[in-house]
Amino acid sequence: MTAVRLVGVRQGLLERFRHPAQVIVGGFAVAVLAGTGLLALPAASESGQSAGVLTALFTATSAVCVTGLVVVDTGTQWSLFGELVIVGLIQAGGLGIMTLATLFALLVSGRLGLRARLLVQAETKTLQGVGVRRVIRNIVIFSLGCEAVLAVALALRFALAYGEPVGRAAYLGVFHAVSAFNNAGFGLWPDSLVRFAADPWVCLPIALAVIIGGLGFPVIFELVRSWRRPRAWSVLTRVTVGTTVVLLAAGTLVLTAAEWDNPGTLGPLSGPAKVLAGFFTAVMPRTAGFNSIDIVAMRSESWLATDILMFIGGGSAGTAGGIKVTTFGLLAFVMWAELRGEDRVNIGHRRLPGPVQRQALTIALLGVGLVAVSTFALLAMVPHTLDKVLFEVISAFATVGLSTGITADLPPAARLLLVALMFIGRVGPVTVFSALALRERTRRYELPEERPIVG
Repeated sequence: MTAVRLVGVRQGLLERFRHPAQVIVGGFAVAVLAGTGLLALPAASESGQSAGVLTALFTATSAVCVTGLVVVDTGTQWSLFGELVIVGLIQAGGLGIMTLATLFALLVSGRLGLRARLLVQAETKTLQGVGVRRVIRNIVIFSLGCEAVLAVALALRFALAYGEPVGRAAYLGVFHAVSAFNNAGFGLWPDSLVRFAADPWVCLPIALAVIIGGLGFPVIFELVRSWRRPRAWSVLTRVTVGTTVVLLAAGTLVLTAAEWDNPGTLGPLSGPAKVLAGFFTAVMPRTAGFNSIDIVAMRSESWLATDILMFIGGGSAGTAGGIKVTTFGLLAFVMWAELRGEDRVNIGHRRLPGPVQRQALTIALLGVGLVAVSTFALLAMVPHTLDKVLFEVISAFATVGLSTGITADLPPAARLLLVALMFIGRVGPVTVFSALALRERTRRYELPEERPIVG
């Protein structure tokens, strides 16, 4: 019966999404244009004067693409109306990408983590559409539930420990909860979360929300149902969880060690606070964009480590960006199999199909190429050094939002380039993956084999 339901849901998805790229690109473009129009209104600015079309476009794109890069300070530039527009755009962008990515994962493969687990829960009585609606409902409930819990926790902390009025504390809690879970990184303080660097009651809940939002709904759902039986996890969950744990541990170790005695970052903090800030700094490149230490004051080796973490990003079908930890993890298994001389790539008790290996390689190389070309173009526009420009480009492409402080000073052409990068980085991986997967064809003949020299 489960197999019949899976076929029914996939048939329903095929009917609704005959052109996945058009659905994704068109939907996000409409949201960006609507947000630009609203933020360009005088009522959206604290001063009562329009912020300008370019500033509104940059901010709207950053919000819809859940990036967090800004050219003006969010808390002082935008009015309450403007801030609510930004929160709405973040929520729409986060839910939109989670929903579309999850549905397309179900469409292109019945074994990407959703499998029968989502369908068993959906007590469908027909073969068309009902399962899809249940999946979307579960995503929305899960997302809003996580945001509500985080908002309450933050509001209580802001009210009890920092003396914020109840209404203001609740607003701050909701704004930063939505921004954190959706990996957006928008904050209402000029220093982001630097003032809370040593406060675990603020940093840890936000970091946890970033991690959960970045794992992706299929992985979270499978973990909830099978967390006691790791051997039963799908390949998606195995790779996502394993790679995430390794990257968080390695990132925390590297960034904490590199910044330990830096007077501009971790130096003035106590030992436990340094570890907390180091962990928080390692979590944010998953692509949240908050910072509890001054990014500008970080050392060059820390920028490079952050570049790598940002480029990899978070989990598939989640709110994080980058090439995805799944892509990175799969390529690691491919390399390991090649180094061992094995002709098959095995993960756990499953074999990785050849098309999936090629898709992972394609997405990774497309990301490298886009970052390289964009860095070259931006270097030609601005007088900044390579390390700063590369950091900014990867932050935009991976929809992170961290900055070395040069974003606000960029000329209009450079800002438009970052707008394009944010948009491509947000919709690109899902679009490319779904397009590649749906284009799979069975060739009815084989050409003669020839082995060229590699390396």
